[in-house]
Amino acid sequence: MIKLSHQSHLNFCFFSLDIYNSDDMADNVNKLVLEDDNSNERGIETYHKTILATRVDDTLFEQISKIPLKNGKITYHKVARILSMQASSLQDSQLNQEERKGKVVVACAGTTDVPVAEEAAITLEAAGCEVDRIYDVGVAGLHRIINALPRLRDDEVDCVIVCAGMDGALPSVVAGLVSVPVVAVPTSIGYGACFGGLSAMLTMLNSCAPGVGVVNIDNGFGGAALAFKCISKK
Repeated sequence: MIKLSHQSHLNFCFFSLDIYNSDDMADNVNKLVLEDDNSNERGIETYHKTILATRVDDTLFEQISKIPLKNGKITYHKVARILSMQASSLQDSQLNQEERKGKVVVACAGTTDVPVAEEAAITLEAAGCEVDRIYDVGVAGLHRIINALPRLRDDEVDCVIVCAGMDGALPSVVAGLVSVPVVAVPTSIGYGACFGGLSAMLTMLNSCAPGVGVVNIDNGFGGAALAFKCISKK
C-alpha cells in the first residue's frame, strides 16, 4: 500500500508522490482516494500537493476513472500518460505570479519525442512551474531552433529541458546557445543502431557544451525533477 507524507516541512519533494505504473496501481489509487473509516491513514482529500501517476495507459485510466473521489479531481493527460490527482482545496487556489516556482522551457527534437516532453512539462506544471513548450525543432532543420532563440534566452527562463532521440544532438546545440542549465532527456526513438535510445544518451553524456545534465532514456519525469531542483532555491 502506498503512503503519503503529510508533513509540509518536507520540501525535498516538489509534489506529494509519483506512482509508477504497476499491476496493482488501480488498487493503490483506490485505497489512496477513498477514506477508510477504520483507518488512520489520510488520502488525497487532506493533501496539500498534487499526486501524479506516470505511464498510465487508456485501459488503466478507464479502471481508475470509475473510482469515486469524494473531495478532489482526477485528470488524465493522454499524450504524457500521466494521471494527476488534486484535492479540491488545490483546485480552488490559483497560483499567482509571485507563487510560481520558476519558468522552464521544454523542447523536443521531433514530434515522436512529444510524449516524453509532455511527461516533463505536465510534471513541472503540477509542481507550480511555468512551462514554455518548443516542439519539433531538431537539428535536421537547424533554423527551427535558431528561430526559437528569443524564447530560449528569455530573461525569465531558469532552465531548459531538451528531449531527443536519433543522434541526440539537440541538447548540445541548445546548451551552446543559452546560459541556463540544460537537462537532456534521451528518447528511444530511432532506427536499429540507436539501440533503444542508448546512442542518444551516449551523445548527450559526451556533450562538449558545458552545463548539460543527462537523465535516463524516456525519463521525462526525471528530467522535470532535475530541472525543478536546479531552480527551486532561486
